[in-house]
Parts: sequence; C-alpha cells; structure tokens
Amino acid sequence: MSRSTKFTLGLIAVTALILTSFVLFLNPEEDTPTTEPGSTAATAQLVREDSPRLSEEGDVVFVEFLDFECEACLALYPTIEEIRAEYGDRVTFVVRYLPLHANSVEAAQAAEAARDQGQFEAMYKALFDNATQWGHQETSQREAFFSYAEELGLDMERFEQVYDDPATLERIQQSAADAEALGVASTPTFFVDGQRLEPTRVEDLTDPLDDALDG
Repeated sequence: MSRSTKFTLGLIAVTALILTSFVLFLNPEEDTPTTEPGSTAATAQLVREDSPRLSEEGDVVFVEFLDFECEACLALYPTIEEIRAEYGDRVTFVVRYLPLHANSVEAAQAAEAARDQGQFEAMYKALFDNATQWGHQETSQREAFFSYAEELGLDMERFEQVYDDPATLERIQQSAADAEALGVASTPTFFVDGQRLEPTRVEDLTDPLDDALDG
C-alpha cells in the first residue's frame, strides 16, 4: 500500500473529536484565555521549550497535536514515520498532546515519564504499536503502560514517580490549553513553521516541508 493510500485511509478514519470532552479535560474552574488562530500569542504557544521532540535541530519545525488513542492518529502513524525517515534531521518533529479519550491522558503521562529517561521516541512507538490492545478500554490501562516501560528497560521507580507527578499532568494540560488557544479541536492537527495545514493527501504535508526547506 502506498504512502498516499495509507494517508487517504487515515483521513477516512474518525477525526472529529468532541469539543466538550476537550473542555472538560481542562480545569473547568480556570478561565483559560483564548486566542485567535494566527495571532502572535497563539503562535508563541505552538511549541514550548519543554515540548517533546522526536528530532532536534532541524531547520524546519513540524508540529503534530495528537492523541495516542485517536484512531486517525493511529492510521496516519505509519505515514508520519515514513515522513520522519525521509526528512531526517532536516526537520524538527515536535509532539503536542491533545488527549480526549479515556486512557489518552495516562498514555501521555507514560510518554512523559519515558521522556524523563531519554526514551520518549521508544514509548511513542510502543503506544502506537500497541494501541489496538490498550485503546478504547473502559478501565485504566496503567498496567499496560508500565509493562511497556519495563520492556524498554526503564528505571521503574523513577518512571512511576514521574508518571504520578502532578507536574507531568500540568504539562499535558498546558498542551491542551495551547491547542484551545490555537483553535485546535481535533487530532491529528499539523503545523509547519507555524502554518496550520489542512491535508487531504500526503503531499499536503510534504510540499510545505519542501517549500520551507527550499526557502
């Protein structure tokens, strides 16, 4: 199956997420300032210093707001991996969290806990590679996430500390708040050098990368 075909099939998957769930994920007691997409403030919130990265020091910045439990994100995951392999260290690939499903917050916690030990990419792959097993379950999948950490050879005591640290949840909530400020309400949503993309085919992702690199 070609990359374009896989991308098209991914777009057919469920992408419309419920905005109400998104609002409930944020602290309903807080007044989170909203910003019009494209404004200076919104652009400044697109990538933060502590945002996880799958690659560093690329001349172009590719950002994906994702939910590890999102069917469309899972469907497009192989395509994104191919794009990463193709562009290598020429592009900085940044991950932002927009968790809206039952276990997607905990999945992001697992990714952050692995990142603390320099294994973000490995956990990122483990979560997507095993998504059909842990995704869309009614009960917590903490045990599954910890098993992935064990398979990666992580320090489990440290992993648990970071996983349960309120600061970890705060970083995930901040990412979701940034998504709201940017007008992002569904996953996956992509940006290249601050420009939001509206892809309907794989070239809608790669052409902006080529243009930015050539420019």
